[in-house]
Amino acid sequence: MSDEIEKLKNENDGMITDDDKLWAALSLAIGIVGLIMLFIPDKGNRPFIRYAAVHGISLSVVSFVLSTVLGFIPFVGCISVPIALGIFGYGIYLAATQVYNGEYVEIPYLTDFVKGQGWTQITG
Repeated sequence: MSDEIEKLKNENDGMITDDDKLWAALSLAIGIVGLIMLFIPDKGNRPFIRYAAVHGISLSVVSFVLSTVLGFIPFVGCISVPIALGIFGYGIYLAATQVYNGEYVEIPYLTDFVKGQGWTQITG
């Protein structure tokens, strides 16, 4: 677990409610729910929900782009749907096993990219 996640966990220790866990898990599993959560001021400003929502949206975008690009390649396009379903299943797995238990997830490469862009930080 990276130092940044450990810092977030220590700052929010005891502040993560069951409601936060539920919305964060839904946001990670279903990207569109994450997008909606970011536009609701009460939810989008909660660090745990925002962290999971941004990861859920990012996973959805990666899944869409990867399946679209692979779909245009002859003979490789037939595996684009299973890959997209696999990424979706991975999001559901993380939501059920980690986020719903109040843990911050770390997705290889994606977490570093999201943090580098500053998308998980609370503004204003």
